[in-house]
Amino acid sequence: MFKRIAQALWGKFESTEELQKFIKLAMVFFCVIGVYWGMRPLKDGIFSSIVGVNYQPFAKMMSLFIIAPLVVLYSKLVDAFPRNKVFYVLLSIYGVVAILFSIAFMLPGIGLSNTTLSPYRFIGWMWYWYVESFGSLVVALFWAFTTDITKPEAAKRGFPLIYLFGQTGNMLGPWILRASRFGFATSAPIIAMLGGLMFVTGFLMWFFVSTTPKDQLQGYEGVQEKKKDEKHEEPGFLDGLKLLFKHGYLLAITGIIIIYEVVVTILDFFFKSSAADAFTTNGVVQEKLLSGYLSNYSVWTGVVATLCVLCGINNIHRKLGTAASLILLPVLIAAAVLTLRLSPTLSAAFWIMVFSKAINYALNQPTIKQLYIPTTKDTKYKAQAWIEMFGSRGSKAIGSGINVFRGVLMGGALGPVAGLAMFVTISTSISFGLIGLWFFVAMYVAKTYNKAIAENKVVC
Repeated sequence: MFKRIAQALWGKFESTEELQKFIKLAMVFFCVIGVYWGMRPLKDGIFSSIVGVNYQPFAKMMSLFIIAPLVVLYSKLVDAFPRNKVFYVLLSIYGVVAILFSIAFMLPGIGLSNTTLSPYRFIGWMWYWYVESFGSLVVALFWAFTTDITKPEAAKRGFPLIYLFGQTGNMLGPWILRASRFGFATSAPIIAMLGGLMFVTGFLMWFFVSTTPKDQLQGYEGVQEKKKDEKHEEPGFLDGLKLLFKHGYLLAITGIIIIYEVVVTILDFFFKSSAADAFTTNGVVQEKLLSGYLSNYSVWTGVVATLCVLCGINNIHRKLGTAASLILLPVLIAAAVLTLRLSPTLSAAFWIMVFSKAINYALNQPTIKQLYIPTTKDTKYKAQAWIEMFGSRGSKAIGSGINVFRGVLMGGALGPVAGLAMFVTISTSISFGLIGLWFFVAMYVAKTYNKAIAENKVVC
């Protein structure tokens, strides 16, 4: 019955083995996203209650420089070891560190029981960067491995299924793993539980590799990739960065990610700062309440994304093509920017962020991941990690720089109200300009991808 439902939504799978392959990958992704979205509300809630929400833009900007050496180390690992084993190692390290954070947050002096806000409480900064790096490395490695073992037509059927499970994890992770549900005074024990789930995720990946037939572990092979393999070149750990700046196709993918993240980071900070203000009493941020509210936001994002996948939003890509799939999100983001311009309230920002993130996860992300299929292994594993860093983290740094300007305007001669109005006007103009550029970049990427698939070639 599940097979019939999957075929009705995403097309006919070639075999039962192919469907089983994507189901097992979906189970792994379910855990990855469940853990990640379980940590995301805690990332903002804990940082706001220890360091202060006004320092969040600086944390995002600095994360670019913190994660850069981690990407270099990651590139060395994927050179030296099989990709699935790198996945096991990363999950094990992150799991151990999560347990250590849990213990630290329980300590009275530096932990969550200390409600004094200070930028010198470095554990808050480290926690923020830890969660950010998880999204850059673990999620990117999962998709690098998945695109490496998947052919283009199979991806159109299987990737929506993987994302369906992922959005279920998006819902269940923050819905279940919250302090109030278990009666905890703070979120520290939840972090230890998330660390345990990371070890479970590594086991599920081992189970997938051990039980999947070898013919289902073969991916796209274009003529250019075969020629490259014959040279037996020894890869270097900066190969991914060199590929990124060498090929317009990769720069264009990076551009799509950058534009989306810059605009959404501006919207996101308005939402998070408004939420922090709403849950501040006598100058003290209520960490458990704020984290719970942000968990509700995460749950609703998963609900909307799941409904989009179940209603067949991915058929836009399967039936109308890559270009139509990539263009829909900028249209919706433009509508979101206009809505917040007309109604700059917390409730409006809540639903704007829910739909902006949900459509990205349900439609845009599966399409972007498929863009890596007609590329070499170095591009999939190394360039993609650098793209995640420069595209996602770099753009968040740019957006955060704009958000710092918000504080300058509100604290200047204009005052809080007029300063905020001025910031909304300026950020809206910047956002619409970037969205206009987004259209042209998306068309170029779609055209290049379609040509490579039609000619059975590798783009780069």
